[in-house]
Amino acid sequence: MAKELKTIGVLTSGGDAPGMNAAIRAVVRRGLSKGLNMKGILKGYDGLLNEEIIDMSAKDVSDIIGRGGTILYTARCAEMRTEEGQKKAADICRKHGIDGLVVIGGDGSFAGAQKLANLGINAVGIPGTIDLDIACTEYTIGFDTAVNTAMEAIDKVRDTSTSHERCSVIEVMGRNAGYLALWCGIANGAEDILLPEKYDYDEQKLINNIIEGRKRGKKHHIIINAEGIGHSSSMAKRIEAATGIETRATILGHMQRGGSPTCIDRVHASMMGSYAVDLLAAGKTKRVVGYKNGEYVDFDINEALAMEKGISEYQYEVAKSLSANYSK
Repeated sequence: MAKELKTIGVLTSGGDAPGMNAAIRAVVRRGLSKGLNMKGILKGYDGLLNEEIIDMSAKDVSDIIGRGGTILYTARCAEMRTEEGQKKAADICRKHGIDGLVVIGGDGSFAGAQKLANLGINAVGIPGTIDLDIACTEYTIGFDTAVNTAMEAIDKVRDTSTSHERCSVIEVMGRNAGYLALWCGIANGAEDILLPEKYDYDEQKLINNIIEGRKRGKKHHIIINAEGIGHSSSMAKRIEAATGIETRATILGHMQRGGSPTCIDRVHASMMGSYAVDLLAAGKTKRVVGYKNGEYVDFDINEALAMEKGISEYQYEVAKSLSANYSK
């Protein structure tokens, strides 16, 4: 362990994700196991700038591994995007003796960690986002819980959609990424999946597919619409007007961020939180924790932020082939 490292702070930033509490617990307890002082920073970078910093003990993180949300709370912070805000945040870290910082969040959160690291605060990022849109890792904390929450909700909508012989446009979260939509589309057997990375906005093709399905005897039609496309309610009205088939829009919204995390999210979050502390204890900084090929790994934060992630062509092709209107 690097001799100069005495105190690690941990914060959650950006949108909350199931499993963040498991990561907080792991960071605190792993740090304590190494004889370090642990501090929690409330409300993300906004709380850091307002010096909302608390000491954390093992007891403080007891019984939180199964809770959704984040006990440290989270907030957006425009000030942290400014040079003045970044310098102020670094000074506050030094004032409170924080010489290592674990940031749990997405790309925007990592950008803040990058700036603090450039100002001399050792920082490591952990990918916490239901969007699965961080390129350096195959897994992000919260995705598994969110996709299962959405899948179960879509199953329920399908039941009522079938009973009424309706078309349903179901919107899932994901910002500008289509991973939640793609996984739900495959898992729920949706007839159409609209992804920001793939959708050509040719609504007539959608309408033709719905009409063709009805001719072949289908009693329902499920369209999974990604948040990055949106406008589900107006889309449903246009589809109903064009097809004569009753069409409803369901926007699942923030329910996908809540709930008790799955085993997968709890275990990965625990391992990633521990790995982040190990990196800081080894004197590492400007790193992002990831999961690749069954192993926990880390990347230079500049490299991680520069990476781009696309939709799997094979998964997308399979999704289309499984939902096609076949004559037999």
